[in-house]
Amino acid sequence: MPFDFKKEYKELYAPKNKPSIVTVPKTNFVAVRGAGDPNGENSDYKTSVGILYAIAFTIKMSKKGTRKIEGYFDYVVPPLEGFWWQDGGSGIDYARKDGFNFISLIRLPDFVTKADFDWAVQAAAEKKQADFSRAELFTYDEGLCVQCMHVGSYDNEPATVELMHEYMRENGCELDISSTRFHHEIYLSDPRKCAAEKLRTVVRHPVRKV
Repeated sequence: MPFDFKKEYKELYAPKNKPSIVTVPKTNFVAVRGAGDPNGENSDYKTSVGILYAIAFTIKMSKKGTRKIEGYFDYVVPPLEGFWWQDGGSGIDYARKDGFNFISLIRLPDFVTKADFDWAVQAAAEKKQADFSRAELFTYDEGLCVQCMHVGSYDNEPATVELMHEYMRENGCELDISSTRFHHEIYLSDPRKCAAEKLRTVVRHPVRKV
């Protein structure tokens, strides 16, 4: 059976719908940075997501090609993730989506080296006949966080966030969003195929002990 990060690391990808504190280890991603309203028909966000999946599946399917990656094991491509922020504040204003900055990400197995990553970017770009130079190998040590499973529309996340912040204060922590620590979402549902009220999203915020 292919290795499934969601099943093997349930504490990171399947939290309950009530807040919890978790320490997230250092992780490697394929990442693309961008800005703007993610919902636009030709948005920068949608372009970025296309780049991520093309590269992620190039690495996964390398087993069927000539590129032999040392240490490769078969796996399920992990879910799409996103770091989000807006200039001039530590919170997220869901009514001002055109002010979003983002880093879109998909987790990579630890066997992927910089050389393997560079090969995958080039191979995917050639196959798609597109410029994938925005993609980067991004290593992130997220550390101590509060998280919760949010069920429903993305626009309704503030209620879940408030529960998370109340829980962190009750457990001796304070919010630690900064220029290097972000509002984090992990998308377990495909909004093209799932009703908004049933969307499942892991919402995660960085914290520190008081």
